[in-house]
Amino acid sequence: MSSDNSLLPLARAAREASRVLAVTPTEQKNRALLEIADHLERSAPALHQANDLDLQTARAMGLSPALIDRLTLDSKRLADLARAVREVAQLPDPVGEVMEEWQRPNGLRLLKRRTPLGTVGMIYESRPNVTTEAASLCLKSGNACLLRGGKEAFHTNTALAVRIQEALVLTGLPQACVQLVPTTDRKAVEEMCHLQGYLDLIIPRGGPDLIHAVASMARMPVLRHGAGICHAYVDHETDSAMAEEIVFNSKVSRPSACNSLETLLVHESVAKEVLGRLVPRLEAAGVELRGDDTCRRLYPRMKAATEQDWFAEYLDLTLSVRVVKSLDEAIDHIEHYGSHHSDVIVTTNASTAETFLAAVQSAVVYWNASTRFTDGGEFGFGAEIGISTEKIHARGPMGLNELTTYKYEVRGQGQVRI
Repeated sequence: MSSDNSLLPLARAAREASRVLAVTPTEQKNRALLEIADHLERSAPALHQANDLDLQTARAMGLSPALIDRLTLDSKRLADLARAVREVAQLPDPVGEVMEEWQRPNGLRLLKRRTPLGTVGMIYESRPNVTTEAASLCLKSGNACLLRGGKEAFHTNTALAVRIQEALVLTGLPQACVQLVPTTDRKAVEEMCHLQGYLDLIIPRGGPDLIHAVASMARMPVLRHGAGICHAYVDHETDSAMAEEIVFNSKVSRPSACNSLETLLVHESVAKEVLGRLVPRLEAAGVELRGDDTCRRLYPRMKAATEQDWFAEYLDLTLSVRVVKSLDEAIDHIEHYGSHHSDVIVTTNASTAETFLAAVQSAVVYWNASTRFTDGGEFGFGAEIGISTEKIHARGPMGLNELTTYKYEVRGQGQVRI
């Protein structure tokens, strides 16, 4: 560890706070969470004022409507932040849970018990809700956290962090349990990645460039919040009205979210009927459609989809559309072009659905439901630290359990190994 790392004092304080949190009773952690929620609500005017500063800067910088939407903290979203923190307080505490227990022939009793990771680093962009979600989940799971938000949300994140720390102190916990990196300097990202021995895990949550940069620089384990190239496949045995609602909701309800739909696959035998319902409605909602040759023969006004479109995470009102000849072709497309985030099949055939659910190797696979449900709150986790597309430790929305590890406790009566 280089001694010129400017984040070292924060990291040391977080490490010390994590030792306190690891043995903090559940009741005290819950009181802190409820106080955080109350503080957020009481501080609404100051939080909105801070957010307005960020929004003014974002508009002056010419950020896209999708990014500005991610950044916005209106009254409803602030209420949602407080509600999510209270929901985390109501969840069972994973710390101390006995996952397995058994006894050996020699009389040794072994327990596998959940424990906190220690100190978690978060590097994220745009969304101020990540600040409160990360803080609440880390707090409940007994972890200190060091948060580095994006420069576009700096004022909002700072105001949120101040309220969180005030609530911690009021409930007898160290202020350093939750800390925000107090700079927008990009050098801070590299410095966080070099805090081995202080940060036990680092989670990048943002675009591919950020995730790649953190993964290449980090000297501690990285848990990636992957891209959301989400697909819907409408099977030849389908309820067209249901397919219309699922696809429309998946794409339009919040296109800037990582769980929004980016590619629609339709079986050739129902393409005319399904697209006949969907295309006018999507276009009326402002969605730009980019189709393959078959789609464009049906709807010549569609833009031609390029090879790059199939790999695209638009995070905007754009949707690529392809007509396929079979379930296998749809699955092959998803496995080749997708990011293993969230994918759905719309079908009335249970056997076809089960094949899709088994064959598509994404973190979340759906049968007849919107991809927009890939969310910690919707899964009953209260909030999420991110959505992992990795295949180890954690997949999909990451909640309290994913912020714990385990240790083995071995209890004996004087046994020695022979």
